[in-house]
Amino acid sequence: MTTTAPETVTSSELLSVVASRELASRRTVFAGIGLPTLATELAHLTVASQIEVVYESGVCGAHPSHLPETIADAVLISGAEAVLSMPALFGCVLQGGHIDVGFLGAAQIDRWGNLNTSVIGDWERPAVRLPGSGGAMEVMANSHEVFVVMRRHNPRSFTAELDFCTTPGPDRALAEGIRPLGAGVTRVITELGILARAGVGEELRLVAVHPGVTVDQVRAATGWDLKAAASVDTVPPPTEAELRLLREDVDPGRVYLR
Repeated sequence: MTTTAPETVTSSELLSVVASRELASRRTVFAGIGLPTLATELAHLTVASQIEVVYESGVCGAHPSHLPETIADAVLISGAEAVLSMPALFGCVLQGGHIDVGFLGAAQIDRWGNLNTSVIGDWERPAVRLPGSGGAMEVMANSHEVFVVMRRHNPRSFTAELDFCTTPGPDRALAEGIRPLGAGVTRVITELGILARAGVGEELRLVAVHPGVTVDQVRAATGWDLKAAASVDTVPPPTEAELRLLREDVDPGRVYLR
């Protein structure tokens, strides 16, 4: 297997390749636009040829001729297995427990996998106001598990206390007497490595680092006392074949690759 020197791989490429590998053996993925779309399309060409992609706009089993720019892009409709109404998508597909993996992004995440996509800073006078939940709460509550891709790994993004909890994971929901269907966040892919947990009752812990990254570096970049697995793996760097597929087949127009 041929690898490529790290300096020739962008952050978007690294995150997309690593996230795509995590989709091996998964069947249905609820994907957002951006890195989740890149990862699922690459997985379809590599480790998960039977993967079915579901979008928040109601498109199920999308087979786009090229990357969509929004969840409502017309390219998603052509060749799709089905296009459902929003009540059918959320009421039957998500709440029916038919999604293996929900792919989400966030501005902040805590040790239990709760997410913030609403505000940075005080709610009344925030430093940054973000898009909010969209369908993320339903994805979190009803997918069998959730993967999160984070572009930045620093104490402000990986924080001990969220500025606002937009999308509570199952641990927080259970504390309020609500029992979600899924395990919540089980994988977090970042520029430094991979954090993971099995499900309810477990904190995220460091299970793998990228080449050249140390466990101490990841801990220093995390806003809580991050625990590490007994044996922390090193993530194999992207191969030339994975990068070629990503650059030439998945996103030749550089819609999301940076």
